[in-house]
Amino acid sequence: MPRGAKAAATHKLCQLTQRNNRDIPVSGPGISRYLEAALTKRALPVIEPNRCNCGALRKASRRMSQFYDAALEASGLRSTQFAILAEINRRGDAAPSIGQLADALVMDQSTVGQNLRPLQRDGLVVLEQDEADRRSRRVKLTPTGSARLDAARPLWREAQEKFETEFGAAAAAELRSVLAGIARNTSLVVEEKA
Repeated sequence: MPRGAKAAATHKLCQLTQRNNRDIPVSGPGISRYLEAALTKRALPVIEPNRCNCGALRKASRRMSQFYDAALEASGLRSTQFAILAEINRRGDAAPSIGQLADALVMDQSTVGQNLRPLQRDGLVVLEQDEADRRSRRVKLTPTGSARLDAARPLWREAQEKFETEFGAAAAAELRSVLAGIARNTSLVVEEKA
C-alpha cells in the first residue's frame, strides 16, 4: 500500500469512533481492514498503556469483540450471540434459566434478556416456562439455532487459531486462565441493589 494511502486508511479507521474511545473503531466496512492491520502489525492508532486495570481490560475486550465479530460475520452472529448459543448448547438437555445463563456468562439478567430477544425473534432460541418453577423460564436452542451455531463454529475456530498464531498458544492459554480467574473471583462480585 502506498504511504499516502496507508495514512488515509489509518485516518479513516481512526474516525470510526465509539463514544469516548476515539482510538478504537467500531463496526462497518473499515473494520475488516482494521482487524487485518491488527494481525499484520501495520500502523494502528496509538493506545497508551495505563495503570487502570478496568480500562486496559475494556480496551482489550473491545478489540477481541471486534476481531471475533468480524470473523463470525458470515454466520450472521455476533460474538456475544455465539457465546450465548454455545453456553446453551453446552448444557445439552439441561436448558438453563435466564438467571443460570446470566451467571455462566457473568452478565446481569436484564442484559441476557436483551441479548436473547433477537435470537428468539430469529428463531434460534425459545423461552419455555420451567415445569418445576413456573416463575422461571428455560432457554432452549432450536434446531435452527443449533444449525447456526454449527455453521459458526469453523469461523470461530479460525479466529481462535489466528489469534493464537499471532499472540502465541501458550500466552493465549495463560491469558484465558488469568481472565477466567478474574471472572470466578468472588471478592469482585458486586451485589445487585434491590
